[in-house]
Amino acid sequence: MRIVLSEVAKGRAERALPPTSTSFETGRATLALAETEQRPTVLGLVASGRMKIDSGEVTIDGRTDAKAIRRRVALVDAPVVSEPEPNVTVSGVVAEELMFAGRAPNPFAAARWLEEIGLDSLASLPIGNVDPAARVRLLLELAALRKDVEGLVLVAPDRHGGEPAAWWRIAGEFAERGYAVLVIAGQASQSALDAAGTPTEEDAR
Repeated sequence: MRIVLSEVAKGRAERALPPTSTSFETGRATLALAETEQRPTVLGLVASGRMKIDSGEVTIDGRTDAKAIRRRVALVDAPVVSEPEPNVTVSGVVAEELMFAGRAPNPFAAARWLEEIGLDSLASLPIGNVDPAARVRLLLELAALRKDVEGLVLVAPDRHGGEPAAWWRIAGEFAERGYAVLVIAGQASQSALDAAGTPTEEDAR
């Protein structure tokens, strides 16, 4: 699967999102840059087929099909849109996502699943208090449970703090598992990754 965003823009005078191009595909993690509070979420919504654009084009495997993109791409941790409420426990977040994935949404199933991925120690913590890297892993793992999901769009993991290299490494692990991964972050994260000598594939402009 390959999703290409070509000069996509949104809003009056393109203020919500200026013309931006990027792409992401199966087996690869791509870093897309977006600044300001709003633009990372707008770009995430566009990349996951959940927002109409005012100009430009979004294609999946060479064709325009927003419905297919929505079905096959999960939007992960986008502020306001898909981020979990900060005071909900990790167990509660997991139970809700298990329901969306068609699994039993009870505390026992949530505890068992957390144990399977080695994050059972987080069960009683509010999601807002979880270490940034663990939060990224948790939410990506939950999104990957959903039927038909082949792509993951992770929005602004840098807003939670921590080292960019940590969440970028996790994104790469999901790409190695066969997902198309797009991570949307700010220029400071790109600079930190560059300074650490961490290779990225930055496509957004």
